[in-house]
Amino acid sequence: MAETQANGPRLAVDIGGTFTDIVLEAAGRRWTRKVLTTPQAPELGVMEGVAVTIADAGLMLAEIDILVHGTTLATNAIIERKGALTALIATEGFRDTIDIAYESRYDQYDVFIDKPPALVPRWRRFTVPERVDVKGQVRLPLDLAAVEALTGPLAEHKIESVAVALMHSYADPTHEEQIRQVLNRHLPDLWVTLSSEVCPEIREYERTSTAIANAYVQPLMAGYLARLEAALRQGGFAGAVYLMTSGGGLTTIATARRFPIRLVESGPAGGAILASHIAAAAGEEKVLSYDMGGTTAKICLIEKFRPASARAFEVDRAARFLKGSGLPLRIPVIEMVEIGAGGGSIARVDVLKRITVGPDSAGSEPGPACYGRGGAMPTVTDADVVLGKIDPARFAGGKIPLYPDRSAAVLEREVGEPLGLGPEMAALGVAEIVDENMANAARVHAVERGQAADGHTIVAFGGAAPLHAARLAEKLGIDRVIVPVNAGVGSAVGFLLAPIAYEVVRSRYMRLDAFDAGLANQLLAAMTAEADEVVAAGARGRPLTRTRYAFMRYVGQGHEIVVPLPDRPLVEADRTALQAAYDAEYRTLFARVVPTAAVEVLSWGVVVSTEAPLPAAVPDPAERSVAVEAARIDVFDAETGERAQIPLYWRADLAVGAALSGPAVIAEDETSTYVPARFGARIAATGSIVLERRAG
Repeated sequence: MAETQANGPRLAVDIGGTFTDIVLEAAGRRWTRKVLTTPQAPELGVMEGVAVTIADAGLMLAEIDILVHGTTLATNAIIERKGALTALIATEGFRDTIDIAYESRYDQYDVFIDKPPALVPRWRRFTVPERVDVKGQVRLPLDLAAVEALTGPLAEHKIESVAVALMHSYADPTHEEQIRQVLNRHLPDLWVTLSSEVCPEIREYERTSTAIANAYVQPLMAGYLARLEAALRQGGFAGAVYLMTSGGGLTTIATARRFPIRLVESGPAGGAILASHIAAAAGEEKVLSYDMGGTTAKICLIEKFRPASARAFEVDRAARFLKGSGLPLRIPVIEMVEIGAGGGSIARVDVLKRITVGPDSAGSEPGPACYGRGGAMPTVTDADVVLGKIDPARFAGGKIPLYPDRSAAVLEREVGEPLGLGPEMAALGVAEIVDENMANAARVHAVERGQAADGHTIVAFGGAAPLHAARLAEKLGIDRVIVPVNAGVGSAVGFLLAPIAYEVVRSRYMRLDAFDAGLANQLLAAMTAEADEVVAAGARGRPLTRTRYAFMRYVGQGHEIVVPLPDRPLVEADRTALQAAYDAEYRTLFARVVPTAAVEVLSWGVVVSTEAPLPAAVPDPAERSVAVEAARIDVFDAETGERAQIPLYWRADLAVGAALSGPAVIAEDETSTYVPARFGARIAATGSIVLERRAG
């Protein structure tokens, strides 16, 4: 049972760059819809999709108990530089922190290195005299007159939002809070983000970058959420609204307004939650989650039914796979790799006569050429249409008409003619390039985590992933692919499986040889109270779980590892237990410890969550041949270079246990699954399509 389950119906909404996905669950049934995203006013697409979905179910909006929402709006605003006019207030002498960054280059030998431009240019960075040290002791009191003097320039430049990031404010936030009081008094319409609230941790560059990003998207996100909430209330909705966070939990709309930066990877996080549940139901302990939508593809490793998590994330990378080439955000996040390789990704031929795909996308306006909405460039979806993998009559349940002749025309003009290819071979080239891009991303992501991709099973979802999953599996040496029920709206389904959860991390330095249990307990209690307050608003009296941990390292090291803490008040004798726990975690990662080295704690963390049980594994049913009569669909055979008629099945007609051989296409309302000749397919007990590569 999903954690958001209540007595009434539940809605999930996922806004992507191309489609807005809607999932409704009520009375043990599920209804789904895909509608085109409305970029200029996303709430219009949401309300359109919600209206038709609840009408399909014969319900009224007033009957919906819960709405869970995820969106890429914050991410897109940063990437497209469409956020608020933002300023920074820093400690005197430190306004160039975001330019200095790590004092290194992500590519040491690139003399033309190009870093993403800062969200706040230097002329909008201001400083004030003040200084707090690493222990939270005030070395120089805040100059309030200097803060007052800044209100003039902020008003003159029509600044909409301000990030305040002072030295060591994680240890004592008083100066930042005083600055907010002054700004609120003189400029009441100004949005103010404090680094001590959005990211109360050490590492000044990451903390400042995170605060700036939060300030940059806050007016946009708060305005959108207010408009959406108003539209829902006007339509009669009286239930609760939750937002999916990047860390895989749900939070309240009030918290989302304060910290919208925590929503940057909300859609992909929902997909990882779904993949974890699918992995548990299939008994698969090593899974590669593969989510390909209209704009991007996301890949996440899931080990023992848990997606990998991290405390740092980069957005808007200048170099696709190079760490340090983007803007760092220090937020709880499910760790994954994301590339511009979706159904709407644009294909072209570069000056070296190579086919390239993405990262730019046709989105929903104008969309791929086959949508007939003015798209003039070929996309991955156009390639799939020309190859015959998509049935134009059944795309999006027949609700969005497709024009295959327009796909063939743009592919021939933009790709075929420069390379001397016909439209089918041009389409095949586009498909191969995008599949190789995804395979390369998967290899890099697996290697960065010390894994090999070929030991995993792919769980494929999103509107485009089931079309490409088998080819991706071949490139990675993977033999098994699982396509879950309602795969085309998989992230939205995952929203309904997520717990109400909130994570708090704060930096407070402490060496183990000077362990202060009282201070640690005081800090952890305050953090737990903060997380409890957020989660309790949505928990509705359900039991809560609390997980506590410390970020520890050997003295002098540059990075920390996560060490679990007992769920009870700490005592002085826990110093020995913490040392043993650190040694165990360090040995797991590095196969050895440094027995004489001192250990220090830099930060502490608390996660409060409602319970989110995973499903038990469901045994596979006995296979039987497909009894339904298949239609036929005309596809391009890459091996023969000719078109051929292959079976086209409607997924709803395939009963549990049904088995078939490729080549074939299995179509459904939100997506289609392509089964190549070297694969067989069957319907598992959970309803998932399982593709398995045949030997030889």
